[in-house]
Amino acid sequence: MAEISRSDIEALGKRLDDVEGYLHIEDRREEVSRLEAESAAAGFWDDADLASKTMTRLTRAREDVESIDAARSKLDDVEAAFELGEETGDESLLEEAARTRDALVRDLGELELSSWFTDDLDHGDAIVTITPGQGGLEAQDWCEMLFHMYQRYCERRGWKVDVNDAPPAEVIGLDRATFTVSGKNAYGMLRAEQGVHRLVRISPTDAKKRRQTTFAGVEVLPVLPDDIEVEIDQNDLRIDVYHASGPGGQGVNTTDSAVRITHLPTGTVVTCQNERSQLQNKAAAMQILKSRLFEMERERREAELEELRGPKHDISFGNQIRNYVLYPFQLVKDTRTGLETGNVDAVLKDGDLDSFVIAYHRWSVGEGKA
Repeated sequence: MAEISRSDIEALGKRLDDVEGYLHIEDRREEVSRLEAESAAAGFWDDADLASKTMTRLTRAREDVESIDAARSKLDDVEAAFELGEETGDESLLEEAARTRDALVRDLGELELSSWFTDDLDHGDAIVTITPGQGGLEAQDWCEMLFHMYQRYCERRGWKVDVNDAPPAEVIGLDRATFTVSGKNAYGMLRAEQGVHRLVRISPTDAKKRRQTTFAGVEVLPVLPDDIEVEIDQNDLRIDVYHASGPGGQGVNTTDSAVRITHLPTGTVVTCQNERSQLQNKAAAMQILKSRLFEMERERREAELEELRGPKHDISFGNQIRNYVLYPFQLVKDTRTGLETGNVDAVLKDGDLDSFVIAYHRWSVGEGKA
């Protein structure tokens, strides 16, 4: 028999009411009407930049309204199927009500998560950099494992990934990985991953098959919108070009297209070699540099490092935000929220990270451990 009750439905209704309040949904409806009128006005596209920003705001407001309307529709479907199933004793209707309820619970989780993102940058794109820490060859391999995990996670969420820089290490793994993630709430979601990640396993490079502990650091930065200016003196930059590294073959890049930009006052170094064109690589590297300098300035001004990016530590033991244990048992455990799972493959190979990301944000807004 399907496990669903009237109290379940009433609780969902209350939860949906709360989400509508968090999102100020009536204000969003008015914003949609106003922006639609603006976009239909004569001469709207005369100022292309302003028009593009307006359309972005309109799209975001529409998504919020449509998500709430879809949730309301599902709640109506749950109520109708449940009431008819109760009246007729039709178990299939009660099962349908339970399935729709479960889908609505997932939708409400997404909506609640979005309501916790109060910074405009949270709703935008993200730049993720993975850097090997302690562990030598193992750390480089761990860097590549995390890179693939995040690629799968982005794929699951329907986000687009553009790899900026992921040079292979000499023996195994990657020297580093930097990629840009484009999609709704990408930065807000992925900033939960910033910090040190620790792996414990039997070393694949050790002939004696000893247990190895290794580390990698994950940095997450917002992609800055056009209306945020970061002034950079060109005299403060050293720009080097070099051959892009890769696995070889017919498609190997034999030109000096890879770009390394060093910001001399801060010592910040950014590289990009994914694009075939030196100009494209330079533009991508400058975008990453601006985001890093913006974040450094924001940290300096607000002096609240823990709130913005979490405490910055060495990429070593004792500083990890999450442990991934493959031996002598299998466990992934977040040290901040206490959330854990024994299904390591689902996390590392399939990118099943939503529960960890959501638990982090619930914890960070003071709702306690998941």
